Amino acid sequence: MLRRRIVAENDVVRVGLIGAGRNTRERHLPGFQKIPGVEIVAVANRSRESGQTVADSFNIPKVYDSWRDLLEDPDIDAVCIGTWPYMHCTLSLAALDKGKHVLCEARMAANAQEAHAMLDASMTKPGLVTQIVPSPTTFKVDGLLQKLVSEGFLGNLLAVELQVLGTNFVDTGSPMHWRQDRSLSGYNILNMGIWYEAMIRWVGPATRVMAMCKVNVPRRRDYDGNWQAVTIPDHVDVLCELANGAQAHMRVSAVTGLAPGSEVWLYGSEGTIYVDPQFNVSGGKRGQSQLTEIPNPPGLQKHWRVEEEFINAIRGREKVTRTPFSVGVHYMEFTEAVTRSAQTGQAIALPL
Repeated sequence: MLRRRIVAENDVVRVGLIGAGRNTRERHLPGFQKIPGVEIVAVANRSRESGQTVADSFNIPKVYDSWRDLLEDPDIDAVCIGTWPYMHCTLSLAALDKGKHVLCEARMAANAQEAHAMLDASMTKPGLVTQIVPSPTTFKVDGLLQKLVSEGFLGNLLAVELQVLGTNFVDTGSPMHWRQDRSLSGYNILNMGIWYEAMIRWVGPATRVMAMCKVNVPRRRDYDGNWQAVTIPDHVDVLCELANGAQAHMRVSAVTGLAPGSEVWLYGSEGTIYVDPQFNVSGGKRGQSQLTEIPNPPGLQKHWRVEEEFINAIRGREKVTRTPFSVGVHYMEFTEAVTRSAQTGQAIALPL
């Protein structure tokens, strides 16, 4: 029978890394290493050589040839999964089966079925902490938007307009990126799911989705120089019905040269809120003629503390809020619904 080492509040937490890409190296590793009582004890990367390079750079004592070997290590309490989405489900299920706490990189999984499998597995292991890495993109404004909406600044929410637009013209020459490869990225499109997760924080989830998508560069060369078909869109328009009765329009694109960037409009019966590309917030009420800046107190602004939240949850000091597996399932269902709608021309009801 599997025995898991129980981590008390002040115990050392020993973390293993499965996949050590840029986000792991730039965020997770430094984040864990600055927390007292946390040790990064092992790494398994795509090759022994790349794993050794990371180990040498961050003073990690063990390098494993495979993730299976790492999960067999009884001294590891928790794993940080930094692979591409196609492996997230497999690795999360295996880690939970071995009694490890799981911090999994976004995007949660390749599809909604895998996301549900991850959530179901986590619910059979209530003593283990599971967390999806959130996007920090809107951390600065999340608290202020939640406060304004909850206090009734908008009145009744009527409509949401969310544009996530790249500022460069369409790139036809770059090789295939993993985010353009469905076998690696699944149903995830650009950073659509990340922004939908943010929208859930402000106004709640969608209940129905209609979408049109476009692949503007239908093929690219892979890193071996071979032509490959691109099936993940680089431009998408989504119409949503929200659970609160409002409608939302989301446009996400990588082909919008000279676009202003990311913008959010929240329209209500009594007020309007606007978030500009620099994440400044302004608003106006019925009877006013223009928007004015809304101060964003530092106390409402959130910051990156993913690793700290994960470790604190393991030690029983707080619960995971950004982002639990249950919320990850919501955005994976949304991303799959977008693809289903675009393929069939039909509205897709949520949850799936």
